[in-house]
Amino acid sequence: MYSYYRSVMGRFDTGSMMGESMNSMMAEYPYRWMLGGSRAPGWMDGATLPKFMMGTDTDSGTAMGSLFADAPGPRVSSSEATKLGNQTPRGATVSTKNHRITFLGSTVHLVVLASPASRDETFRAAGMVNPTIAVPKGARVSIEVINADPDMAQGLVVTNATSASSRVPMMTTARAFPGAALWFLGEPTSAGMHSGTITFTASASGTYQYLCAVPDYARNGMFGKFLVIG
Repeated sequence: MYSYYRSVMGRFDTGSMMGESMNSMMAEYPYRWMLGGSRAPGWMDGATLPKFMMGTDTDSGTAMGSLFADAPGPRVSSSEATKLGNQTPRGATVSTKNHRITFLGSTVHLVVLASPASRDETFRAAGMVNPTIAVPKGARVSIEVINADPDMAQGLVVTNATSASSRVPMMTTARAFPGAALWFLGEPTSAGMHSGTITFTASASGTYQYLCAVPDYARNGMFGKFLVIG
């Protein structure tokens, strides 16, 4: 994946990104940030990407979705994604009335579709849109994220309870738990939909949010409540 990242960044070696040289953009720290690290390159600080990179588009999610569409990594077919987005997770109780998925065990595994075609800029899990997810304190949580959006990058981050109001949540608030961030996945191709997994320990009780960290997506409705109980 690092080699692919370098090849993508290398396409823009005739200019700079928000004042940063291509050599710095192709280095390890911007790449690690893409995988959930705490430092972000300047061109992801909330401003639009430079015109030479964006072309005629001004939406960073659309630009990054296209750039990383062919990135290596796990893929899921459209039919399998639909099935996974509707199934009840093992060890969970699903309440459509309360719009909630509740886990009781110490191990949690959940599949979340990011922006399925049926409703743009939302998440889908256990057949519900943006459900509340509740897990016990101390649980080891694994969330598989599938980008079902046909032409945009999508991701998922678990962060504090007020982050959805920010235009760029990853720059203004910290992840709630180490490992609880997948900043983005490229858009689907004929090879399938990109899939990635975040794994973390829900070590502190409280009310948090899961959201898409692509600029403005959470403010447009791409977020849900994440509860740690105990």
